[in-house]
Amino acid sequence: MAKKESTLINMLVALFVVTFGASTALGFIYQITKEPIAAAKLARKLDAIQNVLPEFTNNPNSETYKMPIDGDTLRFYPAKKDNELVGTAVETFTKQGFSGEIKIMVGLLPDGAIYNVAVLEHKETPGLGDKMERKKSDWITQFEGKNPKDFNISVKKDGGDIDAITASTISSRAFCEAVNRAYNAYMEGGKK
Repeated sequence: MAKKESTLINMLVALFVVTFGASTALGFIYQITKEPIAAAKLARKLDAIQNVLPEFTNNPNSETYKMPIDGDTLRFYPAKKDNELVGTAVETFTKQGFSGEIKIMVGLLPDGAIYNVAVLEHKETPGLGDKMERKKSDWITQFEGKNPKDFNISVKKDGGDIDAITASTISSRAFCEAVNRAYNAYMEGGKK
């Protein structure tokens, strides 16, 4: 078989064929994985709602309401037991993390006290900022049972009551900002 001459046209055709093949494969893989990824995110969110709230009998996800804030949206998931509000899970965020956005779920009781907190997504440094996750350390437990009305949700370096994660003050400050965003939005009109 004779070797083709290396011309600009031949190189462009080869480049087009390779690019078309790669983009088709990526599109096909995206279509296959899109639904399982969305299902996994929903399961993680529902698990977080269950973990940050006291026992409830309704489906908070079906009663979701939203509030636009700081160029994004907070989502509220009211939990009820026998038709009485026992708490609200607030899906909140901060863009001030060391490595970008952090999304957390904050469980607030009707009086604004924090029942529990769970991390949904982050890209913080492994071994440092990722210690905000319950499975990596117990740092997150210092938020449990605290009411921001009389407990300053900011790091001690900033005059608050929260111990920062060692060597990860930026991540700690960002986490506190997200908790405060949830609390303030809930108290200023997020209660339903």
